[in-house]
Amino acid sequence: MQSLRGIVMAASWNFMRVVHYSKTVLSQEVQIGRITSFGHAWSSTITSSFAAKTPTSNTVELLGKAYSRDDYSNVTEKILSKVGKNLHNQRSHPLWLIKERIKNHFYKQYIGRFGTPLFSVYDDLSPVVTVEQNFDRLLIPQDHPSRRKGENYYMNQTHMLRAHTSAHQWDLMHSGLDAFLVVGDVYRRDTIDSSHYPIFHQMEGVRLFSNHELFSNIKDGESLQLFEQGHRTAHKQEMHTMEAVRLVEFSLKQVLTKLVTHLFGDGLEIRWVDCYFPFTHPSFEMEINFQGEWMEVLGCGVMEQQLVNSAGAEEKIGWAFGLGLERLAMILYDIPDIRLFWSEDERFLKQFSVPHIEQKVHFQPLSKYPPLINDISFWLPSEKYSENDFYDLVRTIGGDLVEKVVLIDEFSHPK
Repeated sequence: MQSLRGIVMAASWNFMRVVHYSKTVLSQEVQIGRITSFGHAWSSTITSSFAAKTPTSNTVELLGKAYSRDDYSNVTEKILSKVGKNLHNQRSHPLWLIKERIKNHFYKQYIGRFGTPLFSVYDDLSPVVTVEQNFDRLLIPQDHPSRRKGENYYMNQTHMLRAHTSAHQWDLMHSGLDAFLVVGDVYRRDTIDSSHYPIFHQMEGVRLFSNHELFSNIKDGESLQLFEQGHRTAHKQEMHTMEAVRLVEFSLKQVLTKLVTHLFGDGLEIRWVDCYFPFTHPSFEMEINFQGEWMEVLGCGVMEQQLVNSAGAEEKIGWAFGLGLERLAMILYDIPDIRLFWSEDERFLKQFSVPHIEQKVHFQPLSKYPPLINDISFWLPSEKYSENDFYDLVRTIGGDLVEKVVLIDEFSHPK
């Protein structure tokens, strides 16, 4: 960081604490204290020119395609090296186990008219999407903080690594599908700790209903309608009838309650929390009481009709949900650190090589070596700096040995 000091004078000074472990443990920790928890929600940051190393040529090559670089390009070589690993498709990997358990549950529970599974599954779609797919088609406002460079990995101004599997909703509905699951790796610039990683895996579910499908089993259902010219309230969209919304919401919550019961077992206490997503209304988060603690496990809601209409399904209404595979796996298998999912250590992987996907697995730690803590300090520019830029730098240099970065103190020079 000596070079930064000469460039920016004495604008701001940060004191960092770094903790790392033996390589045997796959762990190293860099602590930085005042940092606001990001989780997987969006937060406000400022883009920095002092980012981790990015490809220096005029193009970024990925998965056989070349993308012209511009001022938006910020994907690092470290992140590019992870693309295509597809942990969710590696047999006997814990993320593969979770995916297969959910997929098999949907296949068995929901059968189509011809005796085949109602839900189709897509788990190999390219993680490179357009900004339009990731944001515009999902009705995310132009000034929404989720679009910022400090939160995403951009190939260039028009293409990016998807920030959520929702980026594929519109295309699949536009192709004529009305019941599907999407599984894939997603990318968000994030803090460094045991529960956050810039790459994680999501599963997206979508179900659309025609008037007949929604009301056919309801008494006097032939007189009910999906749409009306009404007003938006906290409970419905302006074009949806209350009868339709109640049935869609009931279907959604019933499907998800069956899913988590299948994963965690009977007797699970569940609660629904009202929330906001740009592409659903009403929207909910599901929380479960697991081992005496309430945990948020997924988000869901009634799909915004504007989104459904733009995809060519104007005569249908639907729901959507999204969940994180790592979060479920960490809870179900008692995996303490998200970086372990990227381990190639046989002692980790062989624990999930089970004869049947429903077999219970309890992760056994690989090592008990104590952490090694390092404190570092350096000058920072007063403008165009994002904490996520520093996290990318740490990950590029330290890799997955770094367990945690915490800001301990900061000082701004009066000059």
